[in-house]
Amino acid sequence: MAEKEKIAILGAGLMGHGLAQIFAVNGHEVSITDISDDILKKAVENVRKNLDFLAKNGIGREEDIGPAIGRIKTTTSMKEAVSDAGFVIEAVSEKLDLKQKLFAEAEDYCSSETILATNTSVISITEIAAMCKIKERVVGTHFWNPPYLIPLVEVVPGKETTPYVVDKTYELMKSVGKHPVKVKKDVPGFVGNRLQHALWREAISIVDQGIADAKTVDEVISNSFGIRLPVLGPLETADMVGLDLTLQIHDYILKYIESSPGPAPILKEKVARGELGFKTGRGFQEWDNEKMEASRRKLLEHLIRWNKEHL
Repeated sequence: MAEKEKIAILGAGLMGHGLAQIFAVNGHEVSITDISDDILKKAVENVRKNLDFLAKNGIGREEDIGPAIGRIKTTTSMKEAVSDAGFVIEAVSEKLDLKQKLFAEAEDYCSSETILATNTSVISITEIAAMCKIKERVVGTHFWNPPYLIPLVEVVPGKETTPYVVDKTYELMKSVGKHPVKVKKDVPGFVGNRLQHALWREAISIVDQGIADAKTVDEVISNSFGIRLPVLGPLETADMVGLDLTLQIHDYILKYIESSPGPAPILKEKVARGELGFKTGRGFQEWDNEKMEASRRKLLEHLIRWNKEHL
């Protein structure tokens, strides 16, 4: 069996340690780099906790945890992290200048054949690649949080990304058990977040206009079309009901749906008042510790059930 290439992760935070976990579990040597040893130590601890939690819930085996952790190395040196890596993924905060600088620095130390992938969820891949000498090797790999439980990875080319880089990235993601899709064009938000935030915009607008409260909006989604979304996407549904009916509905309803290019007034007002959701105990709904824990637990239990059914 061919030796698996080393993966370098730039950034050890929320997404970074989860990405390291995915590749380490699947036999890759992984190097994570960040600005401090404390951050890196916490990242490895989080990977261990994740793997232990998954094993206790029937996903993975406890005897595989030690070997996976053993394949993860940490360093505060960019040079040490990327110099012998075949694939680099940046997973830092959504700041364009930071991502550009990281890739420009990584290029100084890695092979000319190394692929540079960005885990950005919305920023243009072409813009991120702007400061790179070899723009053809920069590609988007948008994972979803938590990346070790949600299968999708959007593989997004920049304007100069070669088909070879897209294909190799797609195959790598597939080899570690992800569900990669190829996005044809580099547009802000790619596919998933454009769809997600189009729904959020309408949901927030419905609350803002007093049509329904936040709890009702969520209940409507989770007890109607939300149930069928895992097995029947919107375009398959349109084909199922008939495009003639879809056209008739759109011809009537679209003019009434929110189309504002900016955030809803209620969202800006809530943020200005410090009503930030879980962070402050109040957002569109009221949240105490018990309700927040129940919400998080409900999500985790759902994701674990899904993975056990589909792995």
